[in-house]
Parts: sequence; structure tokens; C-alpha cells
Amino acid sequence: MAQAHIAFLLDDAQLTLDEIAVSCTVSRDWIIEHVAAGVLFGEPGSAPERWTFSGSDLLRARRISKLERDFDANPELAGLVVDLLDEIERMRIRLRRSGLPTD
Repeated sequence: MAQAHIAFLLDDAQLTLDEIAVSCTVSRDWIIEHVAAGVLFGEPGSAPERWTFSGSDLLRARRISKLERDFDANPELAGLVVDLLDEIERMRIRLRRSGLPTD
């Protein structure tokens, strides 16, 4: 949940390709490859130097990078796992709002 709060605070921020790469301790090429693979959300048709990323994109990139590193996952699998984790979190929020237990 703390990551969601951080993303909310950073959502107004627009990070450049270099800023997101440095923040995630990955290379520019790593970000470019993941945008091309469709697991990070840039604008593949435009020049990478023009891409901007939100706080949510930053958290997603960090999670994908960690999954790839820790579990030797490929980009598509790591992206799918992050999608599923995000969906679980959204479902838990809906349950809490409905007054139902989340365990």
C-alpha cells in the first residue's frame, strides 16, 4: 500500500527516460526494451528522449526490474505478474470499501 501512496504523490511528476532509468538503477536501453515489449508505457512511435513517465510508471518499472532480477523472469512474465499484483490490490481496496475482510 505504501507504494500506491508514493505513486499517487509522484503521479503529477513527469520523469524523463534518464530520470526513470537512474531511479530504477537500470540502463536507458532496459527502459527502451521494456517500452518496446509493451510492459512499460512510453510512446514507442516517438523518440525515446521525448518520453515521459509518471510516478506509477516508476513504481511499475521498479517492480518489473526486481522480479526480473530476483526470479530471472523475462520482461513479459514480469509485466504480467505486476499486472496481477496490481489487480489483487485493486480488488482488496474494493473489498475494504465494501466492509469485507481481505484475508
